[in-house]
Amino acid sequence: MMKIILHAPNPVMPFCEPARELRIQNEPLWLRQRDLLAPYVTHERELKQGERLQPIREPTIVYRDNLFFDKDYIEAFMEQAVRGKKPVRAAFRAEDPAFREHALPLSTSYTPAGSLYLADLWYYPNGPVADVQPLVIDLEAREIGYYHIPTYMADKSGDLVFQVPLRALLAIDSWAHIFIADTVFGQFARGARFEKRLNSDLAFKMKIIGKAIYEGRQVLECSELVKVGKNCVIDPSAVIHGPTIIGDNVTINAGAVIDNSIIGSHVNVSQGCQVMLSVVGDGAFLPFRASLFMTTIMEGSMVAQNTCLQMCVIGKRTFIGAGSTWTDYNLIPAPIRARDGNGRLGISNRPVLGGCVGHNCRIGSGMIVYPARTIESDVVLAASKERRVIERDVTFEESDHHHLKFSELHQVLYHKHERGVSESW
Repeated sequence: MMKIILHAPNPVMPFCEPARELRIQNEPLWLRQRDLLAPYVTHERELKQGERLQPIREPTIVYRDNLFFDKDYIEAFMEQAVRGKKPVRAAFRAEDPAFREHALPLSTSYTPAGSLYLADLWYYPNGPVADVQPLVIDLEAREIGYYHIPTYMADKSGDLVFQVPLRALLAIDSWAHIFIADTVFGQFARGARFEKRLNSDLAFKMKIIGKAIYEGRQVLECSELVKVGKNCVIDPSAVIHGPTIIGDNVTINAGAVIDNSIIGSHVNVSQGCQVMLSVVGDGAFLPFRASLFMTTIMEGSMVAQNTCLQMCVIGKRTFIGAGSTWTDYNLIPAPIRARDGNGRLGISNRPVLGGCVGHNCRIGSGMIVYPARTIESDVVLAASKERRVIERDVTFEESDHHHLKFSELHQVLYHKHERGVSESW
């Protein structure tokens, strides 16, 4: 079977990088796509923007490279598509709760078709043709609560919930979709699939309980749920609850708490850190008492002591100063707006949502960032009397390094070609 990859035309802001290069579940999106489709294909071809496709006469999968999907979705899609022996295109029902609540807001990639929305994933049994039928795969959403707050802080009730799919397909058009992919369609979905299997598979349940008894641990702490890589150093007083994956050469110090998270390789988690429902990239450093809740930190980044990040996405090789706070809730319960794939502000459909920092940023200590604000790649923000509270998006042109002494020492990695900025070392 052949695989044809279509390029998504727009970079995802504020990263200034296409979706395929960004890490989802601590893995480059293009690599994740390749691995999940590997059982079905033998060769591939990438089709650049505007390039015409030559005739093909063999079974073919076609998809756009900004799509995030998991194993459960792609297995269901391929099974039904191959069995049907007709050209099909992935589709969602408009009323599917996981799609309606989390995938559709801020998106620019789906094509409306009556009561359906079409995604950029096709299967052709005899090569691409013009006429295809929609193939709807139920995402099997489950409502899972994640906050209970006083009713005076909520517009309808005190319960905040996610519609968590057991099968996931999502177009990455906005930074908010990275949050959805990593947290809702990633960490929450992994936990939901574990609970489903635990309730339906008696042998699996007995295996988990037996392992916990043998190791003298609580069920959520046993090695069936907490996967630890090679050469790791974990303090006995650290608390780690699964399902959690920890990479190689990781150090976790005293008093750290890790719950249902992915920790990459070569990561240092210092004393008293809190990491919950989060994804921490390779080579990241969390000094003492750093706190992450439903947050993604990409590779090589550092979040300094006493900093709190909730429902945020932080790019690679970025430094966040000590004592900074990313807020996630409007004091007056107005809808939170975020940037869509075209750079326009739209309703995020999230009652709580943190902010996003691009790649290669340097953020000073003591910053306060309002909900859903973004800081573009290569930006330096120095805390000052004039700018300690970030109440709007910050672009590269507004970076403090343009006005600071020794600004030539700041490496500009993501704007040197697009905006004519010379490379600095």
